[in-house]
Amino acid sequence: MSKELINVIGVLDQKLLDRHRHDTSLFEELDQKQRELGLMHDDRPFSPFLRPYFLERSRYDRIRAAAAELNRAFESMTAAALEYDEIMTALGMSEKEARWARIEPGYPGVSLNSRFDTFLSGAGFAFLEYNAENPAGIGDQPSLESLYSNVPTVQEFLAVNDHYYPRPEVKLLDALVSGYRDFGGKKVKPNIAIVDWEGVSTTTEFEVLREYFEASGHETVICDPGELEYEGPSLTVGDFEIDIFYKRVLIHEFLDKFDESDAVYRACVNGAVCMANSFRSKIPHKKAGFAVLTDERYNSLFTPEQLELVRLHIPWTRTIREEETTYFGDKVDLLEYIRAERQRFVMKPNDDYGGHGITFGWESTEAEWDDAIEHALKSHYLVQERVPVEKTQIPTIIDGEARLESLTVDFDPFLFRGKVEGGMVRLAAGSLVNVTSGGGETALAIVEKF
Repeated sequence: MSKELINVIGVLDQKLLDRHRHDTSLFEELDQKQRELGLMHDDRPFSPFLRPYFLERSRYDRIRAAAAELNRAFESMTAAALEYDEIMTALGMSEKEARWARIEPGYPGVSLNSRFDTFLSGAGFAFLEYNAENPAGIGDQPSLESLYSNVPTVQEFLAVNDHYYPRPEVKLLDALVSGYRDFGGKKVKPNIAIVDWEGVSTTTEFEVLREYFEASGHETVICDPGELEYEGPSLTVGDFEIDIFYKRVLIHEFLDKFDESDAVYRACVNGAVCMANSFRSKIPHKKAGFAVLTDERYNSLFTPEQLELVRLHIPWTRTIREEETTYFGDKVDLLEYIRAERQRFVMKPNDDYGGHGITFGWESTEAEWDDAIEHALKSHYLVQERVPVEKTQIPTIIDGEARLESLTVDFDPFLFRGKVEGGMVRLAAGSLVNVTSGGGETALAIVEKF
């Protein structure tokens, strides 16, 4: 973030604290507003902040350009995995995942909507994970904007600073409908089903998206995958015919419960429903994709421009196993190296979410790190190099008082058919920045002149 923007935001933050440090009336209003808007994780409002996160346009555009090109790199990797079993195996795809991934989605590209999880640092940034399967948070931005419309000091700031609020929910619907058109769908306003397990913590986001889809003329239902039926010609839930299957249920959880006799499999094989994202999205979703990107053995899959972006913005990553590998050209024994240099690495499962199973070497004892390595060898885990992390100061409501907290920023740009529009902004005190693990989220505002 530029020094000029830091100074301008610093003035805003001081005004917020001067005016609202003990403004319990405002705090109660914001808490109630979050409950009304569905800004909740389970029963916890997840935005204890007094303002949006401000990102300068120049930095946002650099992230957008890099994310779009690396999205193309992931598509190239996916195509190679479909052709070569070696790459499918390197990614940790199970036999069933690979088999279902070969079902043709009916539209070009892999993911109609996706998300890079990104840490900012100084003028730089690093992409840590790629959620190619079913990114959450797309429906949060309009609700968070509405929340901060209740803070007059913020509105005063926005009135005199040229800014842009991204519209990810608009781009999501555009992507779903354009994918449906490429699929061959003819309905002017296709029906949409938002599909995930009943009672998941993101249900309130689904309600926001359903409201937007319906306001745009698309009949929409929220349903559990167990409710779906297929007797031809359409996939249905009750009497509702589904044209666009907006899949929010995780593929590995779905495959644990269903097989080729299931309605969804048969409908997809028969081209009876447009699924976004398709089962193919599991290929780039695997975190081992970052190991493929950063391993010189696979350089031929990518363009020189993509490899340069990998060098600049993707941390060195490897699948944890007993092998000799390279670390920026030097040959190393992988296990010996990461044992000796634990302060520089993080371990994470290949296919999980919500921060589950992550071990930070710099927060672990030698014994804890050794135990984590032994556990990782029995499953499919990645080791990834630590990246610089930016902290931001933001007024935060804690125990009935507004305080200036220094928090880690995780900015996660959304992509719709490979183009970025907005993103999640998550903040937390520790190394793990995740709403599921107790972190918070705020709105994103792009400021134009800095």
